[in-house]
Amino acid sequence: MGFMRDVEIVWDDLLEAFENVDTETVFFIDRETGEIFSVPIDYEDDDFWEEIEANDDRYLQIPDFDYDQERQLLHEFIKGMTNTSLKKLLQRSLLGKQTFGKLEEILSFYPEEAERLLALKDELIGARIRNWLENNDIFLSEDHH
Repeated sequence: MGFMRDVEIVWDDLLEAFENVDTETVFFIDRETGEIFSVPIDYEDDDFWEEIEANDDRYLQIPDFDYDQERQLLHEFIKGMTNTSLKKLLQRSLLGKQTFGKLEEILSFYPEEAERLLALKDELIGARIRNWLENNDIFLSEDHH
C-alpha cells in the first residue's frame, strides 16, 4: 500500500460516524483527504459505487454501530454504580434496542452518573476508532488525542 501519511481527520466527524445507528446510512472515509462522508445505503448513483469499489484502498467504509459493544459498556457502567435503587432500575431497563436514549433520559435526573456514562462512552468509542484506524494504517495527526 506504500507509505501512509498523516491526514487531517476531524475527530468529531469520525465519532459521529462511529456513533451512527441509522442502518440506512453508510459512512466512508477518504484516506487521501481524511474527509468523512455519508450516503444513503440505497444511493442510486452507479458511478459513485463504481468509484468506491475501484478505489477500495482509498475509500474505506466505516463499520456499523456495535450494539454488543454498547451493551457491554452499559453493563460496566451499571456495575460501577453506587446508587442501589437506580442500579436495580437500570438493570431492569436494559432491554430493547434503543437502550442509550432511554438511559440518557433516566440519567438526566442524575447529572454525575450522566457525566460518568458520557466519559465511559467516549473512551470506549474512542478506543474502537483508534483500533480501527490502526488496523487500516491511518494515523491521526498528533494534535488530536
